[in-house]
Parts: sequence; structure tokens; C-alpha cells
Amino acid sequence: QVQLVESGGGLVQPGGSLRLSCAASGSILSIHAMAWYREVSGKERELVARDISSGRTEYADSVKGRFTISRDNAKNTVHLQMNNVKPEDTGVYYCNVLSIRSYWGQGTQVTVSS
Repeated sequence: QVQLVESGGGLVQPGGSLRLSCAASGSILSIHAMAWYREVSGKERELVARDISSGRTEYADSVKGRFTISRDNAKNTVHLQMNNVKPEDTGVYYCNVLSIRSYWGQGTQVTVSS
């Protein structure tokens, strides 16, 4: 059984930082990409950052320069370093692993508020 375990969410003040982590376990033979998505109030789930197996990364325009995705292939772990967070970053963040199938974490709440 494949399972994605997320951690690091919580409450942070504007301008602060959070580090989200996601560890994939179970029978995943090959991982093509690991990514973070989020659902903000009133919007559909959107891609935040993606790390493809080749090492290429991509970011949503709204987080460029503020968020950094990193991946540890040996541990099947992906992190999202969130710096200079804004209230509009508030939402539920989901870890995603793309293999021959797509797997999702349970989601972790990030709240940016004073």
C-alpha cells in the first residue's frame, strides 16, 4: 500500500517561514515526479511546485522566489520550503507523487495570519 505522510503545516505569521515534508512509502517502483499542490479558499486545487525525476523544477508564478521544492530520491521524500509567506498562501497543501499512477497525501493545513 502506497502512503504519503505529510508534516510541517501549521500557523505562521506573514513574512515567516514553514517547511513542509512528505515521505512516500510502500510499493512505488518508479517515481516520475513529486509535487506540492494547494487548495485555497474558493479555488480549485493548483500546482505549487514540482520536482521532476530529472531534477527539473517548476513553480507557480505566485510562489516564485519565495518557495523552494527539494527532493531526496533515496528517501522518496519531498520538501517545500516556504519563505516570506503571505495570507493568500493560506490553504490545504497536498503532496503528490506521480508514478504509473498518481498518489496523494491527506493534505496539511497552512494558515498565514497575524
